[in-house]
Amino acid sequence: MGNICRSPAAEGVFRQLVEQAGVSDHFKIDSAGTIGYHAGHAADARMRAAASGRGYDLDSRARRVELADFENFDLIVAMDDDNYRDLVDLDTGQGARVVRMCAYGDRHGHTEVPDPYYGGPQGFETVLDILEDACAHLLEELRPAR
Repeated sequence: MGNICRSPAAEGVFRQLVEQAGVSDHFKIDSAGTIGYHAGHAADARMRAAASGRGYDLDSRARRVELADFENFDLIVAMDDDNYRDLVDLDTGQGARVVRMCAYGDRHGHTEVPDPYYGGPQGFETVLDILEDACAHLLEELRPAR
């Protein structure tokens, strides 16, 4: 939503997986929120700490989804149903396909990536667990042939 917890974490996890796979030159990875409330802010300090503990660097700055994103990206990945609906409503049909992150995960049984913002530290760890699983499967689906 505000691009300070889940989406920058997904960006960091996916970016690292892509780099480790040696296919960075095949991907353009970014994150954005459906609201602009936190525009320009770093990721939430609690999410940065949890991600850092797993070796992820979350260095992006929050921004709001723009119409140009639908032309500049092939996929726009939503963290929950509310954001999915908001993104579908914005979609001009000019390119990007809007998908749900949890459609790619298979270990945790979640249909949405829960927002950890108002919870305790375990919520941030849970988000990272879900994202690690889903991002690994997403990369498998999108991985270019070598």
